[in-house]
Amino acid sequence: MSKNFDVIVIGGGPGGYIAAIRAAQLGFSAACIDEWKNEKGGPAPGGTCTNVGCIPSKALLQSSEHFEHAGHGFAEHGIEVKGLKLNLGQMLGRKDTVVKQNNDGILYLFKKNKVSFFHGRGAFTKADAEGYEISVTGKDNETLKAKHIIIATGSNPRELPGAAFDEKLILSNTGALAIEAVPKKIGLIGAGVIGLEMGSVWRRLGSEVTILEALPAFLGAVDEQIAKEAHKLFEKQGLGIHLGVKIGAIKAGKQDVSVEYTDAKGESHKIVFDKLIISIGRVPNTIGLQAEAVGLKLDERGFIAVDADCRTNLPNVWAVGDVVRGPMLAHKAEEEGVAVAERIAGQHGHVNFNTIPWVIYTSPEIAWVGKTEQQLKAEGIAYKAGTFPFMANGRARALGDTSGMVKFLADAKTDEILGVHIIGPMASELIAEAVVAMEFRASAEDIARICHAHPSLSEATKEAALAVDKRALNF
Repeated sequence: MSKNFDVIVIGGGPGGYIAAIRAAQLGFSAACIDEWKNEKGGPAPGGTCTNVGCIPSKALLQSSEHFEHAGHGFAEHGIEVKGLKLNLGQMLGRKDTVVKQNNDGILYLFKKNKVSFFHGRGAFTKADAEGYEISVTGKDNETLKAKHIIIATGSNPRELPGAAFDEKLILSNTGALAIEAVPKKIGLIGAGVIGLEMGSVWRRLGSEVTILEALPAFLGAVDEQIAKEAHKLFEKQGLGIHLGVKIGAIKAGKQDVSVEYTDAKGESHKIVFDKLIISIGRVPNTIGLQAEAVGLKLDERGFIAVDADCRTNLPNVWAVGDVVRGPMLAHKAEEEGVAVAERIAGQHGHVNFNTIPWVIYTSPEIAWVGKTEQQLKAEGIAYKAGTFPFMANGRARALGDTSGMVKFLADAKTDEILGVHIIGPMASELIAEAVVAMEFRASAEDIARICHAHPSLSEATKEAALAVDKRALNF
């Protein structure tokens, strides 16, 4: 006998668990199905983000940055550290604890909001006039039914042909977060967000890191001026970055992995690595969903086809997050999850793709929102630019972290903010002001006229806005 709900959410990642909670807040009986397991086989909701993505990577980035500061940065502050040692087991254990705290936090939120949680894999079995039947395959098999279904099944790492993940020598993001001893040499295929963050972690802990990127430009989605600054700073730190390469044979031995590639000049190379991390993007996860059982339409790339409001081709079936078009970002999935729950309730859910912030949690951090300078040029939009370096910011000097800048792009006629780009300390936090400003269609002058606390990193945002009109005060 089936258990009936108003809304069933398949997937308990950022899009899914948030959608279920919001649906419950709106008065619906809501269920969430998720199959992630912890090391003991228990439920571990939160999806890729919580278990093998955003959360554990930030934990290791923070730990590895502390280690690097202790070894190289503290002396400048008059703090002498002798006999510095790395306890990698403790570091990985802390990361696992942070992950579990987030898993448990989601389970608590389900209980608080009266969301029914089912641990297992959800799949369509049939549709009828009353709604959709969903099977849950897990420790306890269940049959659920609801009028509204929200699919939030996320994504999986994309494999490189001929180099399947074994998570021992050839690693996805999952294996890259659980290396038990610091490798002497790590290879990274792909210079995207995951590649740079994982490369940063292991370089700080002592690995020699080589990044092989097929594209000729570094961080092509980032504003070109910011990307060039990042390239220079990362290479100075010791990341070996090779652009425009063509990957050849990859062969895993007993203890290492060899990679053959051709560089941008056409010259052939072969490098042997202790570990190889492949981060060439992600693919939508619809495996086992049994979309064909109800006629759910996928597009040519395997994503679930949706309209601007996340509606699929089936009545009352919705999809959000990595499994649909748009950026694969946890916060984008959350916003879509909330919007869909509100649309089911007859409200007007809101997601503005033009004001979704992007962040790369390297050191320095990179964050941006809106258009890049190259996009504005390509679209023929007249604009003004203003930049301000952290080198001229008093708080950054006091922190001892003066690399990078804030950059504003504003419409040449109206002064409306079109894009803000930051590379520097705490860029992930500073970008929020720009997101708010753009959501309210503020001008650069609006930010320039707002009083910012002194001394603070946020003053660099104000100064960059002033620089749009060529009247920065401290540079």
